[in-house]
Amino acid sequence: MARAGVSTAPLSRLHSLPPPRPSLVHHPHSHIVLRPHRKAPSTAAAALPTAADLPPLSLPAAAAAAAAVAAAVSLSDPERRRRAQAEAAGGGDKEAVRAYFNSTGFERWRKIYGSATEGVNRVQLDIREGHAQTVAAALSMLRDFPLPLAGATVCDAGCGTGSLAIPLAAEGADVLASDISAAMVSEAQRQAQMALAQQPAAGSPFRMPRFEVRDLESLEGRYDVVVCLDVLIHYPREEARAMIRHLASLADKRLLISFAPSTLYLDFLKRVGELFPGPSKATRAYLHRERDIEDALREAGWRVANKGFISTQFYFSKLFEAVPAGSPPSS
Repeated sequence: MARAGVSTAPLSRLHSLPPPRPSLVHHPHSHIVLRPHRKAPSTAAAALPTAADLPPLSLPAAAAAAAAVAAAVSLSDPERRRRAQAEAAGGGDKEAVRAYFNSTGFERWRKIYGSATEGVNRVQLDIREGHAQTVAAALSMLRDFPLPLAGATVCDAGCGTGSLAIPLAAEGADVLASDISAAMVSEAQRQAQMALAQQPAAGSPFRMPRFEVRDLESLEGRYDVVVCLDVLIHYPREEARAMIRHLASLADKRLLISFAPSTLYLDFLKRVGELFPGPSKATRAYLHRERDIEDALREAGWRVANKGFISTQFYFSKLFEAVPAGSPPSS
């Protein structure tokens, strides 16, 4: 489900002010390119006006200015908008996400996750690139695992338009692809059928995925691998922790999760972005602390074996690869 990439995105759906272009660093314990943030130069503060630089205000003018600021903050209050979204959808976060990705959100994210460039703006192209990097990083992790993908059972929880499920199927994995949005599942199935039609008549390892309309909590079964990319950004801390524990209960060997990380810098960008909402910011965006994700995995009997950080100008995502706590460290 849309989520890498998301109001974010990545962050998958966090649209906010772009950070400085970071340098590339390779993580010594991962096949993922990491892009650490740079701190803003200390001289930047010198460019900001101080109280002494501002013209004096009379008492009535100051009161009017304070009232205007209060009104602007009230109108742009993200919690107020979030409550309105949930009420309009007839429930909480899950219902708001389902309603969004079955309506205007579907068209927006199908365009972002697609390949066409016409009608796609710079921010959307950047989010597309960030999500593609997350998918590529997840595939790299899975290919490095001793278990071959051919024949492995994989649950792609929140499959969106099939950007991960279809490459997995092309390598012979037995994939269950699910999403809360019926529109997304229908599009993923259409794209998988197109990919199948392009396979050679004989000798292709491609296995058509099974597609289901499901939310994360209703997923059932046992799988060698469970993957959940760019989904947790739509759910608050406790709901996300419960979802992680449930996903871990479905996996036998590997669990891959991506999430929008909570840092002082990204929290600030998110808050600034929420004060100036655009028409595309129709879902809530939740950032998560690494410690909370690791705690949820540990409570489920899992540990993080590999980490990656993917970032572009408008997309930020942490990718965790987890294994059962008793698994020996990989060489």
